[in-house]
Amino acid sequence: MIIVQEADFDSTALLAGLREQVGAQAGAIVTFTGYVRDFSSDQATETLFLEHYPGMCERQLHEIADTARERWNLAGTVIAHRVGALPRSAQIVFVAAASAHRGDAFRGCEYMIDALKTRAPFWKRETLSDGSSFWVESRQSDQERTEAWNDSHAPNSLRR
Repeated sequence: MIIVQEADFDSTALLAGLREQVGAQAGAIVTFTGYVRDFSSDQATETLFLEHYPGMCERQLHEIADTARERWNLAGTVIAHRVGALPRSAQIVFVAAASAHRGDAFRGCEYMIDALKTRAPFWKRETLSDGSSFWVESRQSDQERTEAWNDSHAPNSLRR
């Protein structure tokens, strides 16, 4: 399941939907929820505005989830991502991976969040408490984590 929307999401309902979808196939479900935080050290973040490339964004998220399901034998996945203006502490993203075994669920969930940070076409503009705003630049550490997944030849390991 892939969701890109302005409205907030209900992580409990998303988890329940995944449980219903996978039934007894899943012995483990791992979830990740990301929130708007202060990006700047000297000012409080008031809002984070997320833009996306409609259509292309959803296709990329589907590809990320498909890769995770194939690589770690996941029974099901969920990626929900918000766009638009979000206040500090609001939910941004929910990712879930269900598998027969916890190791695959953990790795699949971690892979999906790492991959979407560098591959999905989202752009973030932060507005600070003084009214100034700027586009959030991608971090080298995020790119390195995604590349580590891509460089890993063993399907169940992430080289660090």
